[in-house]
Parts: sequence; C-alpha cells; structure tokens
Amino acid sequence: MSLLDRLNQDMKQAMRNKEKDKLATIRMVKSALQNEAIKLGKDELSEEEELAVLSRELKQRKDSLQEYENAGRDDLAEKSEREIELIQSYMPDQLSEDELDEIVQETIKEVGATSKKEMGQVMSAIMPKVKGKADGSQVNQLVQKHLS
Repeated sequence: MSLLDRLNQDMKQAMRNKEKDKLATIRMVKSALQNEAIKLGKDELSEEEELAVLSRELKQRKDSLQEYENAGRDDLAEKSEREIELIQSYMPDQLSEDELDEIVQETIKEVGATSKKEMGQVMSAIMPKVKGKADGSQVNQLVQKHLS
C-alpha cells in the first residue's frame, strides 16, 4: 500500500472517529506530499521523495517543539509532540543506536577518514545509507565522536 493510500485510509478513519488533531496533521502531510509532486512536475512521488518530505515535516515539527518548550508554551508543545508521533508512524523503522554506530564506523573505514577535517566526506557517504532511518544530528554526533 502506498503512503498516499495509507494517509487517505487514516484520514477517513480520523473523520469517522472525530479526531480533529489527527485529521489536521494527516491533511498537512498529504498536502506537503502533493505540493512536492506538483513542484517536481510528477503525478506520483517515489518512495525516496516521499521519505524526504516526511523527514522535512518531522524536522519542522521538532524545531517547533524546541521553540515552544523554550517559550514555555506547553499547549503548543503537546500538539507538536502528537504531530511528531503521527508523522513518525509513517516513517520506516528507525535504526537503533548500536546499528547506527556500526554504520558510522564502517563508513569511516570506507572513506579512510582519520580527523574531523574529513567529517564532510564521512557525512556525505553516510546520509544516503541512513536516509529516513536516523536523525541527521544524531549521525553528526556519532561521526564527531569517532573522528575525535
């Protein structure tokens, strides 16, 4: 089942159950996917493109959550947390800390990096491998840890 089909089914279910927040989030994600398809001039997005849109939406919510918490807006922070949970349910399973650490170490060996100066090369080699399965900031921290 494609992501759009899943979103449509969940949207109908949210309407039946009168879950306004869930419905609004699903509509937002669906809209972002459709806007990306229009921008790229396609009828349907590939899985990679869908994943990129979901990752972007998730990152926006996490950034907003951080801002709301800093401003003491617990009501908006809670709403963002619920949106993050919902969007994550459409993402592929995230890599565990150990799996991610293993990928980082392998990639550092492949690239032959020995210092932080080569961090850009390592990051550009790792990110396609973990796209959508790990947070970029978490990958960045692990790479820094292993290169220092």
